[in-house]
Amino acid sequence: MEQDVESPAVTTRKPKLPKQAREDLPKQLVDQVRAKRKIQRYVRKDGKCNVHHGNVQETYRYLTDIFTTLVDLKWRFNLFIFVLVYTVTWLLFGFAWWLIAYVRGDLEHIGDNQWTPCVNNLNGFVSAFLFSIETETTIGYGYRVITDQCPEGILLLLIQSVLGSIVNAFMVGCMFVKISQPKKRAETLVFSTSAVISVRDGRLCLMFRVGDLRNSHIVEASIRAKLIKSKQTKEGEFIPLNQTDMNVGYDTGDDRLFLVSPLIICHEINQNSPFWEISQADLDKEDLEIVVILEGMVEATGMTCQARSSYVTSEIKWGYRFMPVLTLEDGFYEVDYNSFHDIHETNTPSCSARELAEMNCRARLPLTWSVASKLSQQGVLEPEGREKKSTTTLVTQEEGLEEQTERNGDIANIESESKV
Repeated sequence: MEQDVESPAVTTRKPKLPKQAREDLPKQLVDQVRAKRKIQRYVRKDGKCNVHHGNVQETYRYLTDIFTTLVDLKWRFNLFIFVLVYTVTWLLFGFAWWLIAYVRGDLEHIGDNQWTPCVNNLNGFVSAFLFSIETETTIGYGYRVITDQCPEGILLLLIQSVLGSIVNAFMVGCMFVKISQPKKRAETLVFSTSAVISVRDGRLCLMFRVGDLRNSHIVEASIRAKLIKSKQTKEGEFIPLNQTDMNVGYDTGDDRLFLVSPLIICHEINQNSPFWEISQADLDKEDLEIVVILEGMVEATGMTCQARSSYVTSEIKWGYRFMPVLTLEDGFYEVDYNSFHDIHETNTPSCSARELAEMNCRARLPLTWSVASKLSQQGVLEPEGREKKSTTTLVTQEEGLEEQTERNGDIANIESESKV
C-alpha cells in the first residue's frame, strides 16, 4: 500500500530538457545556493550603514535637536527649507507692516501731503512686502522709510531686526556646517577591496590595506576593526549581529597610523582572536563580516573624519598577499595606486592558527618527547591500562628501594655505635 501511495510522486516525469540545459543545471543550482547564502551587509563598501530605523514612536525627539536634524537632511530638502524660512518671515512681517498701515488709515490717505503715514510710500501689500525684505536684509533703498510718528512701527522694526538676525545666524550656520562636513573627505580614504590571510613571522595574520589619495594628510589617524557575527550564548539566547573587537595593534600602538603612503593593517590570529580555531575550510562556511573604521582629523579644517568599509566571507582571501605599491624614484617615493587592490598567491597552510601553533610546539619539543608522542599517535605504545599498570609497578619498585635504603642506613648506624 505504501508503494502504491508513493508511486504517483515517484513516477512523475519531469519535462525533458535540452542537453545544454541539463549540463548547466548543476551550475545553476550552485549559483542559486550561493545567492541564498549571500550575506546581507551590515556596512556597505562605501561606508554607509545598511540599517533602517522603523516604527519610531517618539518622533518629537528629532525636533528637540532641530539643528542636527536640518544638517542631516539631504541637500534638496535643506535648500528648500532655507528658502522657505526666509520667504515665510518676509511674508509675515510684510503682512504686519501692511496691517499697521491699514489700521492707522495710511492706505486711505495715499497722496495726502498733510497726512504723516507710518511708512512713507507704502501703498499696498506688495510695497509692504518689499519694505519687509529691505528691513530684514538691511538693504535700505531710501524710498520707503519709517517715520517717527508711528510707535507701533518702531516696535515692529526692533522685533524684525532681532528675529531676522536670529534667522540669519541659524540658517547660515546650518548651511556652513552642511558644506564643511568632512564626509566628502572620507571619499579620498580608500580601503582594499579584499582582505587576505597569510603567514607573517610564523603566524597566521589577517590583513587589509588603507590609503589616502590627498596630499593633505589625516592627523592623529587611528584604525579599528570589529567582527560582526551572530552568536548564541550557553543559556540559549540568540544575539544577532554581535560585535567583537579585533586587535589591530592596540597594545603595541600600531593602530595609530602615519598615513602618508598606503599601509597594510595586520590582525594577528592568536588565542584572543575570533579566528583562532577557523581554518580555510571553516571560513568558507562562516557567515561573518569585518567592519573596519579609520578615524582622524582633517588637516585643513581640524574636523574629525571617519571612513568605513567592510569585508564579508567571500572577500577574505586565504593564502594571498598584497602586491607592493611603493617604489623608490630619483629623490622621492612613488605610490602606484593601480596595484593598490592587487594580491598574489603565497604558500599558506590551510589549517587553523591553533593547529599551526600546536605543530610548531611539537616541532620545538625534544627528540625523546616527540618520538614518544609520535609513537602514541600511531598506537605503538601499550594501551592505557598497561601504561597505568607499568606506572604503578615502577612507583612500587621505587618505594621499595627507598625503604631498603633506609634500612641499610639504620643498620650502618647501629654498627658504628657498637664499635664505639
